[in-house]
Amino acid sequence: MLPSQSIVEPIPHLNKAQNLALKSLMIMGYLEGTSFLLLLGIAMPLKYMMDIPEAVTYVGMAHGMLFVAYIVVLIATAMRIKMPIWAIPAGVIGSFLPFGPFIFDYVLKKHLKQARV
Repeated sequence: MLPSQSIVEPIPHLNKAQNLALKSLMIMGYLEGTSFLLLLGIAMPLKYMMDIPEAVTYVGMAHGMLFVAYIVVLIATAMRIKMPIWAIPAGVIGSFLPFGPFIFDYVLKKHLKQARV
């Protein structure tokens, strides 16, 4: 891959601002999804198996802030790129499930690449 190429491939029929909004949603989804996996996979076992509750305190707080930011970015992106009606509920439900934001991102991008607005 060339250094000038973006990791996120832009959707051809979306303008630059819409592609930027979609990229920010993807980044927030990855951050929120990763924080949730850290909370479930590392912080909670530390709390309940090794009696170290501090991990849940800090990771949980970070996850909470990232969750709120993800929902705000999801709504802003939905307004900017005119997402399908199913996208906002699917994004919210996906944020409550492990690996949900990653799956939502994949499905949304696949749908947007196939759809011609």
